[in-house]
Amino acid sequence: MKLKLVRHAESTANVRKAISTKLPGPPLSDVGRQQADELAARLRADPVVAVYSSLATRAQQTATPVAAAHGVDLQVIDGVHEVFVGELEDRTDREGIEAYAQVFFPWIQGELHHAMPGGESGIEVRDRFVAAISEVRAKHEEEDPDGTVVMVSHGGVMRLGVELLADNVPRSARLSGLIANTGAVVLEAHRDGRWRCVAWDGVELPRHG
Repeated sequence: MKLKLVRHAESTANVRKAISTKLPGPPLSDVGRQQADELAARLRADPVVAVYSSLATRAQQTATPVAAAHGVDLQVIDGVHEVFVGELEDRTDREGIEAYAQVFFPWIQGELHHAMPGGESGIEVRDRFVAAISEVRAKHEEEDPDGTVVMVSHGGVMRLGVELLADNVPRSARLSGLIANTGAVVLEAHRDGRWRCVAWDGVELPRHG
């Protein structure tokens, strides 16, 4: 089983370069709607057996054309929405972005006890994200072992979540910039209960080691 985690297409908040995490959040921009259609076209040949999205409007709008292309219902799932940033919500200034980074980058070094000001800690994000992915895996791993599950989520929670799920994510990927709109991280289920990351935002990773 493969899990293809996809960052949503461009939202109106992305256009403003604003930190946007509240639900249901802003919709896609005109460019974002085009990106969603292009994503569906790119994935048309994949053996997609299910399509999920977070609770956010922009994620659902991105996932809808993908689900339609494969003739499956879109399933909206809790737990894979973006990191809730609290007091940093809707900030566009440099200081706000730096305040976010000062909490987020320690997370991907394993220091999950830090919390966004008025928002979530890394522990809270980990618990909800890992629980949601485990639920999806339990549902599809035996039933669709050769299929691909697509889940439209968000850049921040994807970067942290994949690091927690897979043990082969290289440091260069963890510390790289935000995953592109409609960029994907592909995970492959292993019998030991772990996941292996096989592709990060278009770059294939070694399957051995």
